[in-house]
Amino acid sequence: MIDRAAAVVCLEQTRFRWPGQSNDLIDIDELTLQAGEHLFVRGASGSGKTTLLNLLAGVHTPTAGVVRLLGTDLAELSASRRDQFRADHIGVIFQQFNLLPYLSTVENVTLACAFSARKRERAAESTEVKTAARNLLSALNLPDSSYDAPVNELSVGQQQRVAVARALIGGPEIIIADEPTSALDTENRDRFLELLFREAEARSCTLVFVSHDPQLAGRFTRSIELRTADDMPGDAADDAVGASP
Repeated sequence: MIDRAAAVVCLEQTRFRWPGQSNDLIDIDELTLQAGEHLFVRGASGSGKTTLLNLLAGVHTPTAGVVRLLGTDLAELSASRRDQFRADHIGVIFQQFNLLPYLSTVENVTLACAFSARKRERAAESTEVKTAARNLLSALNLPDSSYDAPVNELSVGQQQRVAVARALIGGPEIIIADEPTSALDTENRDRFLELLFREAEARSCTLVFVSHDPQLAGRFTRSIELRTADDMPGDAADDAVGASP
């Protein structure tokens, strides 16, 4: 039986369409994730993957239905409170990393704490925030010499690890990853996934990972597929999105 009350993520009858559109881009009857679950979301371009992430992050609110995170209905919050909720409880790994080139590696990681007193306090429970950032970078196998260097001097693989550290600092309950392996070859992709899984599991984070690559689905305990309106029904996904369970 699904325990909705204890769910970290709970979507119920969730619909989203852009103004002026006649069809829903997102149509999810039910999706529930418990603490520590790892969900893979796949779909072709235009299927709504990024829109779903924006709903989970509170950037968008649903046209109908509920998006509830950690027991909070995001649509009931003001835009500013949704922004703060995201800063406090969610870590995001962007496709293009979104690191600030004029900041050092450590400064990029601690930036997440600048917008959230909650993350700042959790990161500094046993040490100062910069030390917590360095400890994360060390766990991600970044060399000490990179910590104070401008982040744009790092390799692409190292920048990706910095992006992971920034998402993890302060102990967010939810990690959202938006196509973070799209530019990687197979070997580096596999290394990145192993790293992300290890760190998420160590911190009991719920992970929502979006990709257009169906080969990755087997690495996750659960997967869903978002389909465009023109797609034929299929049985490739473990959970049917856009159809009743």
